[in-house]
Amino acid sequence: MKQSGNILFTGVGGQGILLASELTAYAQLAAGYDVKKSEVHGMAQRGGSVVAHLKYGERVYSPLIEPGTADIQVAFEELEAVRYLPFLHRDSAVVVNTQRILPPAVATGRASYPDNILEELRTRHIHVVAVDAFAVAREIGEIRTANVVLVGAMSNFLAVSPGIFLDVIDERIKKGFREVNKKAFTAGRDLVYASRRHDAKR
Repeated sequence: MKQSGNILFTGVGGQGILLASELTAYAQLAAGYDVKKSEVHGMAQRGGSVVAHLKYGERVYSPLIEPGTADIQVAFEELEAVRYLPFLHRDSAVVVNTQRILPPAVATGRASYPDNILEELRTRHIHVVAVDAFAVAREIGEIRTANVVLVGAMSNFLAVSPGIFLDVIDERIKKGFREVNKKAFTAGRDLVYASRRHDAKR
């Protein structure tokens, strides 16, 4: 886990990407880091691509992540993980939601959705963590928390205690939704934590 780094949040409008990046930014601030964040969501309401850049460290001067320098990508949809491949490097970690949202060209039959997306990422020596965030969110009783499930999964790669994230959820989420979002965060974190421990023992 690094004391500084770059996190790229990518997906499609309506998936809760901006909230995920905000929770992560506030958690990093609470942990004592300097944080800068920027987002592009002009097509969000039409289901277009959405991306948020987040940089943290002792001192950060710009929020924008340069190609080849993203340490972590949180991809809310499989194809979006590939769309931003130029931003990754050999040691990047990519937390990928296994949901597929068909682009218009695919939905109308003019193109096909690529197969073996995760395998392609792995061939590039990128550490891929596949998470069925919707299945986890459905299990805890609120599918709208899939974004927070992914934040929990991603938190395993940060030097920020889970308690800080839970405190931020208490501060930033409306009262009626706090507990279910805390459950979502914990479920996502535990899922990846258990997987990483298993891999380490192999």
